[in-house]
Amino acid sequence: MTERRSILGVIPARHASTRLPGKPLVDIGGKSMVQRVVEQARLCTTLDAVVVATDDERIVEHVRSFGGDAVLTSVHHSSGTDRCYEALELAGRERYGMVINIQGDEPFIEPAQIDELCSALADPDTGIATLAQVVTDDKDLDDPGEVLITVDRNMDALYFSRTAIPHLRDALPGPRHKRFRFLKHVGLYGYRSDILEKLVALEPSSLERAEALEQLRWLENGFRVRVGLTEHPSFCVDTPADLDEARRRVLKGGA
Repeated sequence: MTERRSILGVIPARHASTRLPGKPLVDIGGKSMVQRVVEQARLCTTLDAVVVATDDERIVEHVRSFGGDAVLTSVHHSSGTDRCYEALELAGRERYGMVINIQGDEPFIEPAQIDELCSALADPDTGIATLAQVVTDDKDLDDPGEVLITVDRNMDALYFSRTAIPHLRDALPGPRHKRFRFLKHVGLYGYRSDILEKLVALEPSSLERAEALEQLRWLENGFRVRVGLTEHPSFCVDTPADLDEARRRVLKGGA
């Protein structure tokens, strides 16, 4: 029987944001964004620890003020993946066999969704895992803010793209999503710790530069990415309009 590997949940949280400066600390119904993410992540049954990885002392102090764990990481990281690896090193590389990269701008993330990702990563032959949802509205196929995924028979990713893949050659009437099971990406990642160490050593790739998608660097270098399916909705707070909507949701739901 395979021994269970301890899992570290890392929440990358940068203070700088072009569209929403100081995003981790914005107030959403009496709690900061980052506090809401931490509290949701702590409800996950499969994580052994949750830590916020940030480049700003203000965020470290704030997280510790409500009883959370936080580590100060370099200001020079170009991605959340790099920040996750430094957080793993600071938390103790030998203590955790897996790392879950939890988006710091999803204040309502479902703990069960994190569990689903951990389940996708549980296969000992899987080094990287992520999640996807089945597209149910054609507008997602034409939104460059959505990332689409094609997979093989084993649910390993073949490609990620900001355009609808595959291309449906024949123009037929009716919704496109009814003709093919399109998958849209959910921005959670899980890594086996030894694989994460290899990923952060990779140079940016040509496909990554073309689509501005870091996961293409991994595929271009021969790493497999297992894709799990989730039905839980995602809501990222990336703009002032998103923040207004988040506050409305809290008022409506009493969270």
